[in-house]
This record gives sequence, C-alpha cells and structure tokens, in this order.
Amino acid sequence: MAKIAPGASFKENLAQLPSIEGLARIDLIDASGSVVASIPNEAGKQGSLAVYQYLAKSFGAVTPEAAAHGLEVFAEHSADAKARPGAHPNIDRLFDVQASGAPMAVTVVRGD
Repeated sequence: MAKIAPGASFKENLAQLPSIEGLARIDLIDASGSVVASIPNEAGKQGSLAVYQYLAKSFGAVTPEAAAHGLEVFAEHSADAKARPGAHPNIDRLFDVQASGAPMAVTVVRGD
C-alpha cells in the first residue's frame, strides 16, 4: 500500500486511509507475543483503528519509522498528546515505540 502524504489536519489525513468497515478490532503485540493493547471498532476509537490498520498495511508492523509516520497522520492530535501525556493512549504508544525502538506487531480481527 502506498503511504499518504500527511497534512496538518487529522480529519483530512483520515479521509485518505483505508476503510475500517468489517473490522472488529486490532491487537497490538509486543516482542514476547503478548497482546499489549486492543483498539476496538467503536465510537471514539475509530480514528486510531484506521491509523493503526494503515500503519500495519504500509509498514508490516508498528516500527519506529511507522510510529513517526503515524504521528504525522495524527497531526494536531500528536501535539496535544505530547502536551498532555495519557490523554491519547493510542498516540502515546507511537511515542513509546519511537523512544524504545521496540516494534509492535498488529493483528487485524475482522468482524462477523
């Protein structure tokens, strides 16, 4: 999948991402194989679900390079997350991957 060229608006970036229709959730898996987080397909989480699905399709995993790109896709929300740690846990995870260098695998779980 071709990477998008993120702009300054998350809403505009989100419109360029693949559909999340039919997804139940994605699971984020650390190096030991443990599920460290799940992002469900529900109101308030769908933007993050779309970004993480896109990163998995584009990079194969959430690597430090993918995390940096994901932070650009989240646009103005990344600056808010940096200013308010804990307010945006799915963005905080991207900062953590960048800082630690430890990638996360992504498992896409389709709905019924």
